[in-house]
Amino acid sequence: MSDQQVDQGKRTWLIATSCAGAGVGVATAVPFVSTFAPSERAKAAGAAVEVDISSLKPGEKLTVEWRGKPVWIVRRTPEQLAALPKNDTQLADPDSKRTAYPTPAYAKNEHRSIKPEYFVGVGICSHLGCSPSDKFQAGPQPSLPDDWNGGFLCPCHGSTFDLAGRVFKNKPAPDNLEVPPHMYLSDTKLLIGEDKAA
Repeated sequence: MSDQQVDQGKRTWLIATSCAGAGVGVATAVPFVSTFAPSERAKAAGAAVEVDISSLKPGEKLTVEWRGKPVWIVRRTPEQLAALPKNDTQLADPDSKRTAYPTPAYAKNEHRSIKPEYFVGVGICSHLGCSPSDKFQAGPQPSLPDDWNGGFLCPCHGSTFDLAGRVFKNKPAPDNLEVPPHMYLSDTKLLIGEDKAA
C-alpha cells in the first residue's frame, strides 16, 4: 500500500466524521435554539387586551390584567376633571416630563389620556411596586391632606397620586403612574397594549 492510498483513506474518514459531527451538532443546536422562542403562554401574556367599557359609569374604576400588571380604567366625572388643574402646584411632575415611565404623546396633557373622561394607567406605585388604593372622594380623610381632590393612596409608604396618576411632591414614589400603550377601537372598546392601527 502506498503513502498516497493511506492519506486518501484518512482523508475520506476525516471528511465522513466531520460531516457526521456537523450533522449531530446541527441536530442538537436546533432544539436548543428553539427554546429561546417565546412559548404560546408567554405570547398570550404579552398580547394586547380588548376591554368593553360600555358599562363603566362616571366615578367608577375597572381593573384588567395586561402583561401580569393591573391596568386601571377610571371614568372620571366632570367634577373630578375640573379638579385636576388645582393639583398642579403640588405635583412632582405635573407635565409628565420624567422618562422612567415614558408617557405616550397622546397622554402628555392635563388629564394624561386620549379622552379626558377616561384615565388608563398601570396600578403599580413607582416606589416599590405596591398597588395604591382608590381615594376618589374629595375632602379631608385619614392619611390625606385636607384639600384632597380625589386620587390614589399607596398604603405601603404614603405616596399619593391624583386622578390622572400624577405623583404629589415630597412622597417616596419618584414618578407618576405608568400610562400603557392603548387605543380606542370604538366608543365602547379599548385596546390595551397597542396604540398604532395595523
